[in-house]
Amino acid sequence: MIEENTIILILVGTIGSYITYYLNNHIKLGAVLASAFPSLLVGLFFYYFGEIVNETLQKQIPLVYIGSSFVGMVSKKILTHSIYVLLAGLIFSVLYLNKGSFFNNFGGALGTTACISVVVSISLATLIKHKKIKKKP
Repeated sequence: MIEENTIILILVGTIGSYITYYLNNHIKLGAVLASAFPSLLVGLFFYYFGEIVNETLQKQIPLVYIGSSFVGMVSKKILTHSIYVLLAGLIFSVLYLNKGSFFNNFGGALGTTACISVVVSISLATLIKHKKIKKKP
């Protein structure tokens, strides 16, 4: 059975990627501000009110949110449907939870994991698009 903390972190990663994508592409804040501002709010919230969750979540939620916000920085021209952004956020969360020590002492681990997630989502979107084109009636 999946732990409660795992479910929460997956939800944070998925929702965080979409919030940034929405602020960037629909509200037109720009990728950096759309990522930085909500990340700052999440970080400050868990710094000052972290006792509302257990210690693991207090440390992990801001990290997962910041990393997933990197996913959401993708342009609407690259990932045209928000479902692919949600998928990339889900992939990011799963990779983050299962990375083990692979990225230890590796600068930019959150960004690298976000990039991998977006590339996988772009690849799936491309495969689905081309499969529809090649279908015979």
